[in-house]
Amino acid sequence: MARGIGLDRPFFDDKNRAFWILQSVGWSGYFVLRTVSGFANDKVWMFAVHVILMTATGYSLTLLMGTLFRRVISMRPLLTTVLSLLAVVCAASAFSIIETWSVATFVNQDWRPRTVEYLGGFILNFTLLAAWSALYYGINYYLLLEEQIDQRERLESQASTAQLAMLRYQLNPHFLFNTLNSISTLVLLKQTERANAMLARLSSFLRYTLANEPTAKVTLAQEVETLKLYLEIEKMRFEDRLRPHFRIEAETIGARLPSLLLQPLIENAIKYAVTPSENGADIWITAEHVGDKVVIEVADNGSGEGTAFAATPSTGVGLANIRDRLAQAYGPDHGFATRKNERGGFSVIVDIPYESGDKDS
Repeated sequence: MARGIGLDRPFFDDKNRAFWILQSVGWSGYFVLRTVSGFANDKVWMFAVHVILMTATGYSLTLLMGTLFRRVISMRPLLTTVLSLLAVVCAASAFSIIETWSVATFVNQDWRPRTVEYLGGFILNFTLLAAWSALYYGINYYLLLEEQIDQRERLESQASTAQLAMLRYQLNPHFLFNTLNSISTLVLLKQTERANAMLARLSSFLRYTLANEPTAKVTLAQEVETLKLYLEIEKMRFEDRLRPHFRIEAETIGARLPSLLLQPLIENAIKYAVTPSENGADIWITAEHVGDKVVIEVADNGSGEGTAFAATPSTGVGLANIRDRLAQAYGPDHGFATRKNERGGFSVIVDIPYESGDKDS
């Protein structure tokens, strides 16, 4: 039933429909109030004819005013005010002339209006039509403001989404070039099985990065599987020099986070801990559920020079990129810290709100 009469959607969703409803209800109320007031003061039945004529006059005049107001509302404020005031004065003058004539014709045929009666009628009708105009402009300016707020929110949301996508696509692809160079070397050495295995893993990793929306959130379990795939590619380059360790609490595997958030941190550890060392390095990825937060740490036992990972014009990506993605995804409700750890290496600690769900957001 509500759907049939249009009550299942916001009242001002259809401004034209809302105008006609308010116009009809308002002037119906005017008719009822004036009729009841007249009969309460012992007016004759012809007074009802007079009120019907006044209601029809007011209804018609305000329709004309509304047509004018729709045209002038977008003009400069001063021009809108002047034209609207002139329209109210003209309408009130016409209203008072018709009203005094109607009273003399239907209510009291012996009454002859004088200037003061016209003036009194003008003042009352001017007040009535000015109130109608104020309500008209008040509603329309409110709707314009609401529309501008909605538009601003949409633009802010689009800008936020675009920035998230940009940050995701900024991820440093130099590992891709390194991997392709390694594959090329393996082909030249005729180690086709290793080259094919590396190509398959690279293909799976790239398929994942392309299949997921840049602004999507994935479960920590999915993120860990992607990290393992990435580490398998790198391990074929570094072999035993790269020693990853995962310590993921069972309670955290369903937690959601921006996709590929941790990959640059692993890449950082490989670049500054594994690559410079002849013996390589260990990398630990840990996740804990602490209260309503998920605390994730990526640590290594290298030289502790991972702070060089901060964004620079040459790389275009780094710790600043991670901070920006976290800020876009969680606002102030997250934590991000770096430190030199007890193993002599570098640690990055991220804490984010615990979110869970079955679908990517």
